[in-house]
Amino acid sequence: MNDPVLGRLLADRAGFVGRLAELVACPSVSTDPAYAEGMAAARRWLLARLAALGFQDAREIAAGGHPAVTARWHGAGPNAPTLLVYGHYDVQPPDPLGEWASPPFVLTSRDGRLYGRGVSDDKGPFLLAVETLGAFLATEGRLPVNVTLLLEGEEECGSATLGAILTRHADALRADAVLSADGARWRADMPTMTIGTRGNTAMEITLRTAAKDLHSGRYGGVAPNALHAMAKLLATLHDTEGHVVVAGFWADAPQPTEADRAELARIPYDVAAHDASIGIAPSGLSPAEFLERLWLRPTLDVNGMWGGYTGAGGKTVIPATAQAKLSMRLVPGQDPARAADAVAAHLRAHCPPGAELTVAATREGTFAYALPPRHPLLLAAETALESTTGRRPLRVRMGATLPLADIARNVAGLDTVMFSFATADEDFHAPNENWRESAIAEGFAAWVALLRALSGTTRAAFTQA
Repeated sequence: MNDPVLGRLLADRAGFVGRLAELVACPSVSTDPAYAEGMAAARRWLLARLAALGFQDAREIAAGGHPAVTARWHGAGPNAPTLLVYGHYDVQPPDPLGEWASPPFVLTSRDGRLYGRGVSDDKGPFLLAVETLGAFLATEGRLPVNVTLLLEGEEECGSATLGAILTRHADALRADAVLSADGARWRADMPTMTIGTRGNTAMEITLRTAAKDLHSGRYGGVAPNALHAMAKLLATLHDTEGHVVVAGFWADAPQPTEADRAELARIPYDVAAHDASIGIAPSGLSPAEFLERLWLRPTLDVNGMWGGYTGAGGKTVIPATAQAKLSMRLVPGQDPARAADAVAAHLRAHCPPGAELTVAATREGTFAYALPPRHPLLLAAETALESTTGRRPLRVRMGATLPLADIARNVAGLDTVMFSFATADEDFHAPNENWRESAIAEGFAAWVALLRALSGTTRAAFTQA
């Protein structure tokens, strides 16, 4: 592609990496108050960069939590669509520090990858978008569409105030669709578009079988053990094949259609390699069966169980209480509250006699998301990827949850298209988070192509989506 905007971006690749290093050096961990200055440093850096690139009204906006950073360029005219381009500047904690091969907040190049906390999730991918937009303004003096940037500061702690930000600042953030630089490519060697994500909800349960912990010599065999009772209770949630057997849990979950299964059968996937990569016994599933379970079926998992004595050495105690954390991944059609209520009702019905059960929701829940198959932004993104890779992108789903999509639809009525150049194997949230250096040129080319594909698109096309 002989494109002047792309040429400008590629010529400044070293400058881009240098700016990314500056941003990674800001330890913007949203979950830990000890990193408040790192969060503020990241916001200052972004505000300065956005102003330098020619965006207007660069400022912080908030609704009680960590502020977001926003800026805009609305020179394409009232008939052109407005895109809310989303990313997040906050990152996960770097712990455990001892497992990093290089300092987490020092961008380090090694074996074709850049290492540093937040480099893949999401500083590198959203900086691709920001710098591409800036290159359009510098080269052509305009953008093909109106753009409002929204760089969130709470994605890594559940986007707690994102809905309130969208409500409180509705006029400033009004748009026709969300274009997210956050997310993840399914594979680096295959162009894909993510058209759906699972929802989620979670709870914590406590089981009490006695007034206090008891001596196992004096009470063993005559007093109930809370951990034994908890293990039996949790075992009732699934059958021997691992299927959820909670009454009402599946009530709103649609069965995959033959069209769904035909679509999955088109997607190549090495299940055996996947199983080996995470150290599990071979599942024997076909690629289509594997992807159906991962994308189109809900799950219920025990994330942790504890009680009694877990310190060094032994302590011959019969625990009086046991606790567990549960989470659910949900599919389109499922209401997180109804799913959680079904699980809670099952636990109460199967609670051992004489035991006291407490169920507490730990999260409000996020609905699953499905993107309309003919959405104009999705079609433009597919056109862009095909033009830069020479291959028609496959439509895939995500087993994980993206709160942004649910929040944007429910609060602002906006659909979200994910256009990320992170890849799922880049260890985000883990030590040695990394980002492929090849994603820089690939991402620049695709973002330029996407904006070109949107040229001439009208707002009417989005309202009809």
